[in-house]
Amino acid sequence: MKSLTYTRLELLRTLRNRRFFLLSLGFPLILYYLIAGSQQNVHDLGGSGLSAPLYYMVGLASFGTMAAMLSCGGRIAAERAVGWNRQLRITPLSPRTYFRAKVLTAYMMALLSLLALCLAGTTLGVSLGADEWLKMAGLILVSLVPFAALGILIGHVLTPDSIGPALGGGVSLLAFLGGTWFPISAHGFLHDVAQFLPSYWLVQASHVALGGHPWPGRAWAVMAAWTAILSVLAARAYRKDTARV
Repeated sequence: MKSLTYTRLELLRTLRNRRFFLLSLGFPLILYYLIAGSQQNVHDLGGSGLSAPLYYMVGLASFGTMAAMLSCGGRIAAERAVGWNRQLRITPLSPRTYFRAKVLTAYMMALLSLLALCLAGTTLGVSLGADEWLKMAGLILVSLVPFAALGILIGHVLTPDSIGPALGGGVSLLAFLGGTWFPISAHGFLHDVAQFLPSYWLVQASHVALGGHPWPGRAWAVMAAWTAILSVLAARAYRKDTARV
């Protein structure tokens, strides 16, 4: 019960933080309307076979959900700075429960961001069947697992002063290399680099329900490898941080 109570309180605390809530959902929406609104009549963006509103909807869905997952790192860094983590460590609350609440909160924000962008897409003429929406959402949620580990890691190695620029720059770079802003060609240096990044496969996950190819074995291997590596690093950072207390 203590575990469920803490998780519920963490979810409610996030929803009641109006500034964080509105900025997390509003920024991807503003970008979507700025970019896709002016290209509403483009029906084959960059030879992708997708209309501009559809391509940018799924691309910014990956951007918004990735940012939502990494935002848990910002909250962890802020709580470390004010000593909240130290107080929790002297309670019966286990580290597993603490991090589970952070990950579930991040997933809640990711789902809300995805829903908001999908609704925005319909206002620009995007139309998909319910099964396509569900396929896209399901694989996107799977793709976010390594970003949950990354959020926990940076929350324990960065300070509140440095984590803002790190998150902004990191998300923008990963989105750029992943193909959020433009279709990545099937050949070339950028394509070769993107194949080994989780952000690329996150974007590809959003394309699966849109006529894209299912994830190949390489995609599952890359995502599993990043999840394992980042989870180990996050656990070490947590133990090191705990040892200093």
